[in-house]
Amino acid sequence: MAIEQTLLLIKPDGAARRLTGLTIDRLDASGLEMVAAKMVSVSEKMAREHYQALSDKPFFEGLIKYIRGEFHGIKDHRVLALVYRGEGAIRKVRDVAGATNPEQAAPGTIRGSFGRITTSGQFENVIHASSDPADAAREVALWFRKDEILP
Repeated sequence: MAIEQTLLLIKPDGAARRLTGLTIDRLDASGLEMVAAKMVSVSEKMAREHYQALSDKPFFEGLIKYIRGEFHGIKDHRVLALVYRGEGAIRKVRDVAGATNPEQAAPGTIRGSFGRITTSGQFENVIHASSDPADAAREVALWFRKDEILP
């Protein structure tokens, strides 16, 4: 397996529900190395660029509000952005994260343990994890400068 880097975001609902430490603990248990971390205030431009591949989906505007904390009335628009590195990092992080839909996420995964779906149908899935090598490379470069990532 190749050494990879992948992005993980602890979304505003995860931070507001005080799930940051539990999330990092589960990721640390995967054996991957955390090589970058920072709090980021998510501008509308950043949110739209991050989710650009989903811009044609009917739920796109909801995603933008969600990642910016607007869905939950959080005014500071902050997420914790993390980069993990290791063999098969993308798959390992996605395995720890669980399925995007919290109702389909396996028990013991982050989304299976902490995710939920609101009565309006909004997924509150706590985190974002890069889906494949191309997304991981694009997302890491979007959220971090090279000098912010440990060698």
